[in-house]
Amino acid sequence: MLMPSILSNDFMDDFFSVPRVTGFGGSRFDRDFSRMMTTDVKETDNGYQLDMNLPGFAKEDIKAELKDGYLTINAESNSSNDEQDDDGNFIRRERYTGSCSRSFYVGDGVTQDDIHAAFKDGVLTLTVPKKEAIPEKEETKYIAIEG
Repeated sequence: MLMPSILSNDFMDDFFSVPRVTGFGGSRFDRDFSRMMTTDVKETDNGYQLDMNLPGFAKEDIKAELKDGYLTINAESNSSNDEQDDDGNFIRRERYTGSCSRSFYVGDGVTQDDIHAAFKDGVLTLTVPKKEAIPEKEETKYIAIEG
């Protein structure tokens, strides 16, 4: 049963999965990435268009996978800011790594070839077609009677 969350900023969080953010260790990155992967879902005549915000990620950092009817988007970032003086001593050394993931159920009838993805200016655009679920043919199964 869906229960509305009084701690959520958006009632739609109860209907759509909120992205999981890992690896930032309770720092200011948790706050900055809390709205990571915000997604606009637009219904078109032929399907759905998803526009997902992924600022700061490169195309190579993003993976999209379709498995068991679920479209899962994973984004991983590794960054290092090493600064050294002339003697090789570190003046500042900051690094962080993290990943976030989000899944959408698109149906069992959708295949990998049906989905189109493009990444431009920090926005991942996915086009997913509408596909009717193929109803299973109901077969009459008889039990053999011996004797």
